[in-house]
Amino acid sequence: MRVISTVADMRQARQQMAGPPWRIGLVPTMGALHEGHLSLVRGARADDDTVVVSIFVNPTQFGPSEDYALYPRDPERDLALLRDLGTDLVFMPSAEEMYPKGFDTHVEVEKLTQRLEGASRPGHLRGVATVVTKLFNVVQPHRAYFGQKDAQQLAVIRRLTRDLDLPIEVVGLPTVREPDGLAMSSRNAYLSPEERKAALVLYRSLEAAQELWRSGVRDASLIRRRINEMLAAPATGGLARVDYVSVADAETLEELETVDRPALVSVAVRIGKTRLIDNVTLSP
Repeated sequence: MRVISTVADMRQARQQMAGPPWRIGLVPTMGALHEGHLSLVRGARADDDTVVVSIFVNPTQFGPSEDYALYPRDPERDLALLRDLGTDLVFMPSAEEMYPKGFDTHVEVEKLTQRLEGASRPGHLRGVATVVTKLFNVVQPHRAYFGQKDAQQLAVIRRLTRDLDLPIEVVGLPTVREPDGLAMSSRNAYLSPEERKAALVLYRSLEAAQELWRSGVRDASLIRRRINEMLAAPATGGLARVDYVSVADAETLEELETVDRPALVSVAVRIGKTRLIDNVTLSP
């Protein structure tokens, strides 16, 4: 497994990769790898000839009051995990390498980023779109793999890939969960035992939404109300503070009044000081 830290070396390595029908799969990550990330690497390993994983904690997708400096980092462990999975190349640039002095260009997908995470974390999705576009440009993969847990991010990347005519297949893979249902996230490490228990309410509220839909409920306001009731329940010990509850069109992310098409049900909740997101889809 080769580890590369500069754009120039990554471009050179890409030029050395065999041409068609050789297929290159890219898994962009911010490190602190968990089973969710590893499932993406396994997906790439199964479908592609060469697997490239990027590890880069992207400063432009963190707000001024967010946890960039504290974001978990364990590169030695990450590299060991990737080596065990047969990763061919790891791209680990510095912030200065990706954003050199004078950097002043950004990629923004407009409508999709005006709600949900875009409304709660201004600039976050612009940072995501910019760094992913740069990674696509440098690595030039045939496929790129992302998790459904970050559903809005996945939608944004699919949109920018279509709009900019990038010859890349964006592959979304299912959310990986702990045995008790909590979606795997690097930020779960911030939770105390009490907060970890309270965090289960996210997935349980989403399960309740699915049950309502399966029982025939199509009124989106009733689904939102049920989720909010569960998030406010005494069982959370007052640790859960709701950022948003959404029942939206799965493609446009516009809020629905009636669930008469594929819908994304998503929540963002602060458990103590840790902000967690999760989602499920409702589809005929």
